[in-house]
Amino acid sequence: MKTKKLILLSLLLFSTQLFAQNKVLTKNGKITFEASVPSFEEIKAKNEGVTCIINTKTGEIASLAMVKGFRFKVALMEEHFNENYIESDKYPKTTFKGKIDGFDASKVTKEGKSYILKGKLELHGKTNDIIITATIKKTADGMSLVSNFSINTEDFNIEIPNVVSKKVSKKVNVTLDFNLK
Repeated sequence: MKTKKLILLSLLLFSTQLFAQNKVLTKNGKITFEASVPSFEEIKAKNEGVTCIINTKTGEIASLAMVKGFRFKVALMEEHFNENYIESDKYPKTTFKGKIDGFDASKVTKEGKSYILKGKLELHGKTNDIIITATIKKTADGMSLVSNFSINTEDFNIEIPNVVSKKVSKKVNVTLDFNLK
C-alpha cells in the first residue's frame, strides 16, 4: 500500500512540474499609465500588483489588474479616477486575453525580440480588440515582457467631464513591465 501511495505521489509531483514548465507568470507586474496634457498637472499612475501569465507552449497570454491598485502622487486624483472616470466599484478589474504571434519560447534570447500581441482588452466594462508590440527577452529567472502603447478613453466609454477636458488627455499612454518566472 505504501508503494502505491509513493508511486502516485511521485507521478503527481512529476506531472505538476511538467505542467508548470509550460507557464511563466508574475503577480507583481507593473502597469503605468499617463494621461497628462502639456502645461497642466501630471496625470500618471502605477499599479505594481498586476498578474500576467504566458503559456510558453502556445503563446497565449492573460493579464489582470485590479483598478484600485493604481496609485497616483495626488490622493485626490486617485479618488476622482476611481469614482468618476473608471468607476472601480462597478468595474473593479481590467483584463487582457490574447496570443503572442509567432511565439517560440526556445527562441527567446537575452537581447530580446519584438512580438505582436493580439487580444481583447476589457476596461470599464467594455471589451475591445487591440494589437500591441512587446519586447520579450530571457532573464536569469524566466523572461521579461515590456510594452508601450496607447488607448483612447472614448473606446472604453470613459467620459472626461468638460470642466477638466483640457487638462486630461483622451489618449492614454500605457507601459507594461512584467518579469515572469
